[in-house]
Amino acid sequence: MEILTAIGRKAGSWAHERAVQGILDTPPIVAQDDGLILFSMIGTAVLLPYLVAAKSLHHHLPRGKIVLLDDGTLTADDRAVLDKHCDNPEIIVKADVETAPCPQDNCWERLLSILDRRSNHFVIQLDSDTVTTGPVPEIAAAIDANRSFTLAGGLDEAQHGFKSAREISQIFHANGPTTDHVQAHAEAAMKTLPDADIRRYIRGCAGFAGFAKSSDGRATVSRFSQQMDERLGNTWRQWGSEQVASNWVIANDPDPVQLPYDRYINHWDEPMPESPAFVHYIGTYRYRWGNYSRTTREAIAALKA
Repeated sequence: MEILTAIGRKAGSWAHERAVQGILDTPPIVAQDDGLILFSMIGTAVLLPYLVAAKSLHHHLPRGKIVLLDDGTLTADDRAVLDKHCDNPEIIVKADVETAPCPQDNCWERLLSILDRRSNHFVIQLDSDTVTTGPVPEIAAAIDANRSFTLAGGLDEAQHGFKSAREISQIFHANGPTTDHVQAHAEAAMKTLPDADIRRYIRGCAGFAGFAKSSDGRATVSRFSQQMDERLGNTWRQWGSEQVASNWVIANDPDPVQLPYDRYINHWDEPMPESPAFVHYIGTYRYRWGNYSRTTREAIAALKA
């Protein structure tokens, strides 16, 4: 079974590599200086999938300008492609982002760069392994109302929504962390925070999240990160802590939005809804069933129409 799974994953990857090439034959994004930033951290390995992610979202939400965080691998040729297809985007170098007192690496430079820019912009964080497949009126409405939003982590998470930090600990980790993952340790520790009954949290997904204009900057995330560091130590510096922090920031913004999970989904090993508007292709299941290749081809066709 493992061999068959590996073969299927390889075949799916190969099919997607072929499908994604067509993005270079689609019209470039025309940036709008309208107070919206579409932000992503990318490198040379995900250049073409990123263009599908950015162009398909911009096609259904024709707003905003592109700002990118270079993970350190973008080449001169990559930057030329981005200049052509993304209307000369601002590109930040990851190594130039100061993270203290928050952790370094594991996407923290991405989150902190977003928070640095939300004083004058609504900022959408967009992963490269996503495809916008239909109209996104919920996103437009959130931007217009200046309400932060997040994609739910999964169907079970979507059913719980926004809760107090103490409730999250009790619902998911009543007897302590349920796994060794940093998210479990952080959520279990939330009940020990001095404002656990006031502060809120959501089990969201940092792969697609919107940060409303705010003067808060790094204040909320820095305070939260220091509290988690005091409780978790080195565990807080592991991969996944940035997503916990992103969820915390959004949950504690005024009147945030959880996107409806029947239209904005993570692609787990489960059937796709009939007409999703947005799909995040989680790494473990990215090439399962051929859905990533199919929606990529459909998005490229829509861009050419």
